[in-house]
Amino acid sequence: MQVKFKEYNLPFHHPFTISKGTKTHQPTFVVELDYFGIKGYGEAPAISYYNIPVEKIIADIERKKMFVEKFSFSDPERYWHYLHHLFPVNSFLVCALDMAGWDLFGKLKGKQLHQLWGLDTTKSPITDYTIGIDTIENMVAKMKEKPWPVYKIKVGVPGDLEMVTELRKHTDAIFRVDANAGWTLEEAMQKIPLLKELGVELVEQPLAKDDWEGMKVLFATSVLPLIADESCVTEADVEKCHALFHGINIKLTKCSGITPARRMITQARALGIQIMLGCMNETSIGTAAIAQLAPLADYVDMDGPLLLAEDIATGISFDNGKIIYTDLPGLGVAVQPF
Repeated sequence: MQVKFKEYNLPFHHPFTISKGTKTHQPTFVVELDYFGIKGYGEAPAISYYNIPVEKIIADIERKKMFVEKFSFSDPERYWHYLHHLFPVNSFLVCALDMAGWDLFGKLKGKQLHQLWGLDTTKSPITDYTIGIDTIENMVAKMKEKPWPVYKIKVGVPGDLEMVTELRKHTDAIFRVDANAGWTLEEAMQKIPLLKELGVELVEQPLAKDDWEGMKVLFATSVLPLIADESCVTEADVEKCHALFHGINIKLTKCSGITPARRMITQARALGIQIMLGCMNETSIGTAAIAQLAPLADYVDMDGPLLLAEDIATGISFDNGKIIYTDLPGLGVAVQPF
């Protein structure tokens, strides 16, 4: 096994703002595993509030690169366990390597991952398209620029109810709102019934990630489904969210890869918890990985390549929100050479 990696800083079409802040570019780490000439690819976008910048990812892999390369690769799940112990505090790096391992495995088998898992891609939900926080005029313009059947609207700031109200005047599309932990309990209880009247389908992460007492109250009274994001990072968090959220947003980067994400889906289903598969503004590499799991989800948020002005791979595409799969093996994407 040979390991190569590269750092990218990819621009967004528009400045991307959520309740936690604004960014114009997405720092991204991409790794290549070369196994006897067959190459697998994975990625991890850096997200500031998880405190794992690309610089840390690179420092960690440079320090232990020889151990990543010396593992006798046979299947991705064994590889993930090895990587998990090798990098116990860097889930983003483990995710990128796990993703590359699965891409490699699929290519060795000559099949795309969903085929290896026996999944029916006709059951994949359509993806939403995210409208970041902006002036109402700009948010309306973004929506008109990208007509879409389902929009995710970032909220959690003063005046957010007015934003959703104004956007509703311009489309009949399904709305989902994501507060990114930006509301108090009182705000959530006041706004959620009004959002339901505006045709909102669900609310993602309404309260602070550790406000479990507040979530007990909100869960008991909410007229809309509540989806955990920041409150559900790893496998250990799934059971914590039971009876506090109606669903969880599983993101490959934060949970450390495809391997644990599959276990989280199984665990959540056993508890009667709905599944959203989310993104962290991945390129087509990470987005294609999400697409492999999409038939297992109730909701999908994988619009990274639509939000970014540059991409580093081809293969994953959308038709009015519907995921279009290729015939390529592994993740189903072709990656620009390093």
